[in-house]
Amino acid sequence: MTFSASSILLLALIAAVIIAIGVWAYGTANRLDRLHVRSDLSWQALDASLARRSVVARAVAAALAPGGAAPVPDGKALAALAIKAERADRGHRETEENALSVALASVPAEALPPQLVAELADAEARVLIARRFHNDAVRDTLALRTRRPVRWLHLGGTAPLPTYFEIAERTAPVVGAGLNVDETRTSSRVVLLDEKGRVLLLRGHDPQVPDVYFWFTIGGAVEMGETLRAAAIREISEETGLSVGESALRGPMWRRVAVFPYDGELIRSEELFFALQTTEFTPTRSGFTDLERRAITGHRWCSPSDIREIAATGEVVYPEELPDLLEEAKVVVARLVEPEVRSIR
Repeated sequence: MTFSASSILLLALIAAVIIAIGVWAYGTANRLDRLHVRSDLSWQALDASLARRSVVARAVAAALAPGGAAPVPDGKALAALAIKAERADRGHRETEENALSVALASVPAEALPPQLVAELADAEARVLIARRFHNDAVRDTLALRTRRPVRWLHLGGTAPLPTYFEIAERTAPVVGAGLNVDETRTSSRVVLLDEKGRVLLLRGHDPQVPDVYFWFTIGGAVEMGETLRAAAIREISEETGLSVGESALRGPMWRRVAVFPYDGELIRSEELFFALQTTEFTPTRSGFTDLERRAITGHRWCSPSDIREIAATGEVVYPEELPDLLEEAKVVVARLVEPEVRSIR
């Protein structure tokens, strides 16, 4: 049996089409798998943020007087709502979390201590961000899963379709208790590592709360007209006296969103972290502002174990995951390519 040239060409074209479809299907299936993993991870992050909000809600409940006048919920009722939301299954979670949101929105901030106001604002901000990340992941997954070729070829397998999570967002910020609200502030921060892999941390306190100390990395707010890198370089110079070029920085590698009280203001801060390798040196205070001179009391080059020892004394180190993140920062400074930005706590 012989084949004509046209038959061979036709068979070749059919084979090429089949191979192309197979390659596309394989690539699409892998992409779908990654999207499902992303959806699962985003739900886990949202679940953790909701759980943290429930913990803060119970702390708020404990700070409220029992049997408060309407519309302020009394502490017992608020605590019950928090527990119910935390224990609800996925099918009823939205309803219970929305009920908790309404109750929390009715709590006047002036009834709470400033630190608890900041804790609640931070918890709600984290829920907001995690929900948006989750819904973005769900949207991307559904967009691909619902395409006809994907459905015809069953490339999604038996994995269930992810679902959006809709929760009411507070229409007014958590304010009060003598705190003025600052606009969302973008900050450049630097994980400054020495040759031993230790990070330089500063020790300070809120000028209005002089007895509570905490530790933090080099960095500060980006000024108008500055880039993130330029702000990082300026902050390094001002807070340590070290002069470096922008090309020495690696990153940004991490993104952290925090809400906290400081010097009478409630700060909403989006922090982008860079990494920089140097040799150990003694920082100078020559670039400090008057406020920094009053608020920053010391410095220390810290290993992960040093950071954990500091935390064990009750002095918080920011970011809270820093002991576990230092190895990642070491890898970042050793690489020639810039890292992808990821969220940290």
